[in-house]
Parts: sequence; C-alpha cells; structure tokens
Amino acid sequence: MEASPKAAVSPKHFSMIRAFHLADVFTLANAACGVAGIGMAMRALVTQRVEDLLVAAAFAPAALLFDVVDGRVARWRQTSSALGRELDSLADVISFGVAPAALAYACGLVGGWDAVVLVYFVCCGVSRLARYNVTAESMAEETGKVTYFEGTPIPTSVVLTAVLAWCAWQRRIGAALPGGVWTFLGADLHPLTLLFALSGTLMVSKTLRVPKL
Repeated sequence: MEASPKAAVSPKHFSMIRAFHLADVFTLANAACGVAGIGMAMRALVTQRVEDLLVAAAFAPAALLFDVVDGRVARWRQTSSALGRELDSLADVISFGVAPAALAYACGLVGGWDAVVLVYFVCCGVSRLARYNVTAESMAEETGKVTYFEGTPIPTSVVLTAVLAWCAWQRRIGAALPGGVWTFLGADLHPLTLLFALSGTLMVSKTLRVPKL
C-alpha cells in the first residue's frame, strides 16, 4: 500500500510557535503546578497520607508565584498578547479552579451536595475568566489598560487551599472535618464546602470591583 503523503505544516502553525514569549514559560509553569497539585490530591486518595495532601496544597502558592511573575515579565518585556491572555486563563482554571476542588475532595468533601458546590465553584471560575478576557479587550480599547476586576480574581482560591492545608496539618480531614456534616434530601453537605460556594459567587459578582494592581 502506498504511504499517504505527510500533511504540510501551514505557516500559521509556525507563527503560533513564534508567538510564545518568555512570560508564557512562567504561565505554563503555573499550569504544571496545577496539574501536579491535582495529581498529588489523587495520590492522597490512594495512599491516605496527610503528607500527600500537604504537598498538593503547596503547589497552590507555587502556581500563584508563577502567575504573578508571568504578568510582570510580560509588562517588562512589553510582550502582552491575546495568546498570552488565553494561556493564562487556561492555566488559572487548572491551578486555582480544578486543583482546589480536587484537594477538597481528597480532604473529605465527598458528599452529594459537596460535589454540587465544588462543580459550581469551578464553573464560576471558568465563567469569571471568560468574562475577564472579553471585558479586558473592551477596556483596553477604551483606556489602554485594565484598571479593575469584576468579581474577585480566581487566584484568591489559594485562601481555600490554605484552609484545607490547615485541616490536613491538624489531621481534621474526612470524618473529622471542622463543622461536621449535614444530611438533607438524602445527600451530605460539609459546612466547610460553603466557603467554595462563597468564593465562586464572589468571582462572578458584577457589583464587586477589585482594583487591579
């Protein structure tokens, strides 16, 4: 059988590769921390080791550091781009949306209502980032600079990760989670999960404006 000819690589693909900048390396490091945090949370479910939970939580501040650095590098080198903004949002969804939810589940927030709240939290994070990307374009066109956030930025979820890390450190996970557990309509809800509901709601708030530093 005759081998099919290889598809030619379009110039558009090369231009996309050239569009990556130094700041994007730090953005990808942010995403890598998020993936590592999710992996360690999954590992903790298997090993039942508190140490794995603490390592998973430690990747959150590391991701935040890379998230801050990529913005500073982009401004320093004046290499901000639409690609960089989209890449940053995707990395943030992993590190500050999915990873905290995975850690929460690994710490014992496994009730039916807990799952609903955690899904809500992640969806709020995705929605908040999508809205920011759209509003950032319009604000940049008008003033040349984004001066404020609508709703709290998704990296504020590191506070939730810190709370979960404290619970793990104190061995207050699983059945020992602070606040106990409520059961209604045949499903469990840990009051601690309501922090994720609050965080998600603040992220999608249109009335709350946070100055961009």
